[in-house]
Amino acid sequence: MKKAGLIIYSVLLWTFFLTSSVVMISIDVLIWLVTRWFDRRLVVLHLFSCLWGSLYIWFNPLWRVRVKGRRNIPWRRSCVIVSNHQSMLDILVLYHLFVPYKWVSKKENFRIPIIGWNMRLNDYLEIERGQKNSYERLMNKARKTLGMGSSVMIFPEGTRYSGDHLGPFKVGAFRMAIDNKVNIVPIVMEGTARALPKKGAILKGFTRIDVNVLEPIPFSTFADMSPRELQIQVWNLMSGTYARLHSDR
Repeated sequence: MKKAGLIIYSVLLWTFFLTSSVVMISIDVLIWLVTRWFDRRLVVLHLFSCLWGSLYIWFNPLWRVRVKGRRNIPWRRSCVIVSNHQSMLDILVLYHLFVPYKWVSKKENFRIPIIGWNMRLNDYLEIERGQKNSYERLMNKARKTLGMGSSVMIFPEGTRYSGDHLGPFKVGAFRMAIDNKVNIVPIVMEGTARALPKKGAILKGFTRIDVNVLEPIPFSTFADMSPRELQIQVWNLMSGTYARLHSDR
């Protein structure tokens, strides 16, 4: 597709995103009002959010998402899910997994109209960068969330990296898994940075996006590790998968 066509297509897609979001947030609020009394974990609301996010993948023939290992994420047992982060598109792609979890996201995202409202309704976890008290509040809320049986999804890189290797990991996700004695499920994605670059809103044409959900890492295998040691182990594991996916492009 030529550049002019991609610009027009991108404008149409963003227009669809904005107009449909008004309708979807209305349904979102209705589901929250009806289900919050009996769905303590807000699973129904989250799965509707997965449907909402997936609409933009299904309605865009330029994006082909291939998921492997979806069943490695448990439905009824909490875990810490860690994924690399390349693009804003990662959010929609991970919603496409259709499994229950709670996002960890920076505080600024909760202030975005419609998107932030959805995040608050879902009771996702927020963190304010550079604030030590915010980090401790996150850890306390993560403990309650995991204790209720809900998994936590986090980007351990802390920001978007789109190069030929993973960015450095922060230790928070690994401290979270150790402190709460839960398994870790790593996810490695490749292709989203090309589909929707970090700077810019113009699509780049047909793109294959790969999502590999790796085998869970049992708590018993890292119970005696420090968060730093676990961080290095998981980075090495995910880095090998990422290198293979990246070289296949």
